[in-house]
Amino acid sequence: MAELPRKLIVPKNITDALRTVKYPGSEEDIVSLDMPQEIRIAGKRVTFSLVFQKSNDPNIESLVLDCEKAIKAWVGEEVEIEDNISVKYIHDMERPVLPNVKNIIAVASGKGGVGKSTVAVNLAVALAKSGAKVGLLDADIFGPSIPKMFGVEGERPSGVKIDKREMINPLEKYGVKFLSVGFFVDAESAMIWRGPVASNALKQLITEGNWGELDYLLIDLPPGTSDIHLTLVQSVPVTGAVIVTTPQDVALADVVRGTSMFQSKSINVPVLGLIENMAWFTPAELPENKYYIFGKDGGKKLAEKLGLNFLGEIPIVQSIREGGDNGTPVAIDSDSVTGAAFAGIAGAVQHRTHLRNIQLAPTKKVKIERK
Repeated sequence: MAELPRKLIVPKNITDALRTVKYPGSEEDIVSLDMPQEIRIAGKRVTFSLVFQKSNDPNIESLVLDCEKAIKAWVGEEVEIEDNISVKYIHDMERPVLPNVKNIIAVASGKGGVGKSTVAVNLAVALAKSGAKVGLLDADIFGPSIPKMFGVEGERPSGVKIDKREMINPLEKYGVKFLSVGFFVDAESAMIWRGPVASNALKQLITEGNWGELDYLLIDLPPGTSDIHLTLVQSVPVTGAVIVTTPQDVALADVVRGTSMFQSKSINVPVLGLIENMAWFTPAELPENKYYIFGKDGGKKLAEKLGLNFLGEIPIVQSIREGGDNGTPVAIDSDSVTGAAFAGIAGAVQHRTHLRNIQLAPTKKVKIERK
């Protein structure tokens, strides 16, 4: 009898193995009970925490052994799992900030002026058109533009009390739920915010937003690197980051710095890929012509150099600017050239997020060590 092929040692297969382990006296498996957490894989070595309600649970030892047996039976005997399961108790675990949000995606850029917010809005709309549940948070504290891009500058979110907590209902348009600091202050006030004030505003929008169930929460960050970026990764576990750039060298040089921040050991947020905006210009009267006024394939070549995925390119088209000004994002029309481009990038983001989730353990919030 031929030997069955071994399964890859990846988080998904470890989770699938643990689904076969039932809690004694219950029909529910331990994954459904949210007991296995913090799965980590290094080569053949697998570690994770098994979380129990009480420290005197009589099933602790037997369940740990059952987990070891299940993983070896499901994935293969070569898995190094013995003595690598740590036991924790519910009072030791931190309450998740956004438990109903599956993926938190940061949209960032190394510098301003590359169309990051335009990309964030149209990416959100394109994801929603694909059938995903999408939220968008305008964390560009110093220059919030999302209210204008959705055509809702004069509106204000409503409040709601949930479980004795005051929450903020996001506005919703084109299938996207969204919040922005621009709803609560005028642009001039936001521009002079600094340090703790800006950081606290971002935390409030994240933790007090009534987001509900989302497949993706996109967070439009300020350009460059700042306290806002650190506040984000300290407040929520960011699934991955998308970097927006233009083809010219000055923008590409800043991409390296922005990418390095997410990939640094202390932050460790996976970069899902690079989007090249303003890739070429096509005049309306010459729809077949492409003019690479900022240089050709700069983003694609940089992605290859940095070992990043290239998620796609967006042309310079007058309708993109007009859509941003009048509150009708071009991604609404997926049959247009620009709408199709954003639909393609949305598909690439979904695919890369899926691969990230099956190949890597969940991102953890950054904790600052105080000396």
